[in-house]
Amino acid sequence: MTESDGERVPEPQGKLAGMPYDWRRPTWARIKARSWNPDDPRVFTPKAFGWGYDVNLYRLFHWRR
Repeated sequence: MTESDGERVPEPQGKLAGMPYDWRRPTWARIKARSWNPDDPRVFTPKAFGWGYDVNLYRLFHWRR
């Protein structure tokens, strides 16, 4: 599956020291899926680009659901 299908965003490339990394060029689909994703139950998601975590703002603002 590709990101343009809108079905699934690929997981990060790997982990270093227990933290995810992804050095591929960021796409709008990946940025949106990691920063505002109602389908992902996680608050902290792997970064769209780089090493570490981003915040799923949807889960932060809609924590009761």
